[in-house]
Amino acid sequence: MIATLNLITDLVEEGELDLARLAKEAGTTEYHLRRMFSSLAGMPLSEYVRRRRMTVAAADVIRGRDDLLTIAVRHGYGSTEAFGRAFRSVHGSGPADVRRDGGPLRSQPQLRFRLTVEGSTPMDTRIASRPAFRLVGHAVRVPLIYEGVNPHIAAHIQSIPAEEHQRLKDLSSADPAGLLAVSDGLEQESPEGSELTYLHGVAVSDSAAVPGDLDVMELPAGQWAIFRSSGPYPATLQSTWAATATDWFPSNPWRMRPGPSIVAVLERSDDFSTAVCELWLPIEPA
Repeated sequence: MIATLNLITDLVEEGELDLARLAKEAGTTEYHLRRMFSSLAGMPLSEYVRRRRMTVAAADVIRGRDDLLTIAVRHGYGSTEAFGRAFRSVHGSGPADVRRDGGPLRSQPQLRFRLTVEGSTPMDTRIASRPAFRLVGHAVRVPLIYEGVNPHIAAHIQSIPAEEHQRLKDLSSADPAGLLAVSDGLEQESPEGSELTYLHGVAVSDSAAVPGDLDVMELPAGQWAIFRSSGPYPATLQSTWAATATDWFPSNPWRMRPGPSIVAVLERSDDFSTAVCELWLPIEPA
């Protein structure tokens, strides 16, 4: 997997990236490659491509040998307006201003992936085959935040009355048990700040009756990788999530399949500074 990710960055430089073909040759899926790239790089592949393209384009702009339309077309844009918007989103200034002033510029170095996890610390993992089930609760659209507590999610949970938390717990009738934090609906090409669907709820069987005032996610039968973490919250959970990409998936014959990620909090301190969690990720044989 690490070699494949480095090949992706090489092909980005050559302008010949065909991710569907590369995924087929690597015996995996485009979805899995995008998930692994985002997990390790901290940005979607499309964002990396845009940053690298604009880094190279900046050199053409400053050299001043070609007009801006020629440079725009060279880097895959059909107009100076579209090129200018992309250029400004990366560098903070338009190409005409940068040509005149020489900056400011924000360059994106070429990424190289290295597997530094040696496997000396075992990951507490199990594989579960689950029939179709439902996730029910209260859903909201929130912006994606890669690190730390998401204040929008925290505000959503705090807005739910205590008696409603108890009602949800009473509805729980399937694994993963108890109140769950569910993230779904995020496109793989979305940068930080893009919206995802967050559901605060529980799992119920596929045939269970669901109150009409609750949001529902229908999940098909399939396999799940379940990772257990224990320690400071949410830092330990987030490091476990990252380790699934750097260590577990490259070392095991599984890949991600489309579906939500689910976090079950098994134990927690009173102030939620520490917690024991299970991270459920949808998988399929590689």
